[in-house]
Amino acid sequence: MDALTKFKSGSIIFFLLAGSFFALVFSEVHVSVKNRLGSGKNVTLHCQSKDDDLGEQTVADGGQFEWDFNVNVWGTTLYYCDMGWGKSQDYHFDAYSHARDSVRCNTQCLWLVSEEGMYGLNGQTGFWEYIYQWSS
Repeated sequence: MDALTKFKSGSIIFFLLAGSFFALVFSEVHVSVKNRLGSGKNVTLHCQSKDDDLGEQTVADGGQFEWDFNVNVWGTTLYYCDMGWGKSQDYHFDAYSHARDSVRCNTQCLWLVSEEGMYGLNGQTGFWEYIYQWSS
């Protein structure tokens, strides 16, 4: 194999690896928080990251709030939300934590808010997991 062929082969491998790295690190993630409380209860939701405040949202019963973002290069992306309904205004949860969700939900993190707590869809198993329980 001559030097030019080695160079071409090496360049192709480098660009494939670099492309895979950038696709993994800079992948776009979709988050959805669905209100399934029932009885016509609205949820007040305020989600944010260190750099991006999504503002306060009112999510009607049966509705959802969604957003998209790109994971940062350090793998430390965190979106968290405060929410409440009726007289309950003290719930906090991590809507996306790269450490927890890069495998569990990868590029689509779906949440259901219910009377008993919150469920998150596990993208690997396809099952809804009971992740957050409301305090009594």
